[in-house]
Amino acid sequence: MKKIFSALLLITMAGYQLLAQQEAQFTHYMFNNMAINPAFAGSNEAICFTGIARQQWYGMKDPKGYDVSPRTFLVSMDAPVLILHGGLGATVFQDQLGYERNVGLRLNYAYRFNLGSGILSFGLQAGFLNKTIDFSKFIFIDENDPLLSTSKESNFTTDFGFGSYYKVPGKFFLGLSAIQLTGAKQAIGKADLTLKRHYFLTGGYEYPLPDYPEFEIDPSFLVKSDGAATQYDLNTIVRYNNKFWGGVTYRVQDAIAIMLGMNIKNFRVGYSYDITTSKLTQSGSMGSHEIMVGYCFKIIIEKPRKSYRNTRFL
Repeated sequence: MKKIFSALLLITMAGYQLLAQQEAQFTHYMFNNMAINPAFAGSNEAICFTGIARQQWYGMKDPKGYDVSPRTFLVSMDAPVLILHGGLGATVFQDQLGYERNVGLRLNYAYRFNLGSGILSFGLQAGFLNKTIDFSKFIFIDENDPLLSTSKESNFTTDFGFGSYYKVPGKFFLGLSAIQLTGAKQAIGKADLTLKRHYFLTGGYEYPLPDYPEFEIDPSFLVKSDGAATQYDLNTIVRYNNKFWGGVTYRVQDAIAIMLGMNIKNFRVGYSYDITTSKLTQSGSMGSHEIMVGYCFKIIIEKPRKSYRNTRFL
């Protein structure tokens, strides 16, 4: 088991030329479009904050006993800006994957305009990423390999993204985006890491039940690809009076997730548990936990009342 674990780490993280920084996955992707599509900024017509904490494949440990299960924390914010004919947004995240940690900031701008019965937007993204790898925790097959470092190494890089997003309020949405477009390289230790381009296709539909209008069924999907591998998420959420929701997500060949949540005034809170269906269960994975918290509000500026002088009382 130790040799297998070490070999997997070396294949993934060592060598002359590596492809790295796979995007973190979230079960609450339908509440997290800001993080994967810059064109989403301002689409809620309100100032919105979303925070997500995810513990993935809980229970996975390396032969030394280190917890190597991925842990991700994310906070995003977006708002409409009329003077810019669109919206602005930002996402801050930290993604811990085994002995690798990524801390990043993404700034988004979206240009929005009416099209048919909906709103179409195009977005640009500037991303900043700091990657750190702690090589001292590796279990080396050959400790004298000159390509391997034995200390903690880090590097900083920038990249860009682009997206489009179409939404018909109360009906459906559809988004297509790509991030890490330039495929920037990072030199860490004695290896060159290349950030892979990631492509996202998202969509969802809102369907109130005709005979039971207090219930609404919201199916959605997410397709994520880096050009080499593609992941599919299929989800259905049932809402009650727009206050409570529950749903199921199927991530093809990976997991089945159960979701529960509720709205409290301008707040929304959600929890999901992913039941691992892949062979990772043999490596000690006890599933994945995820918590989502969101808050939206609008700033309403009252127009000053106009006054008129009556010529009879000058």
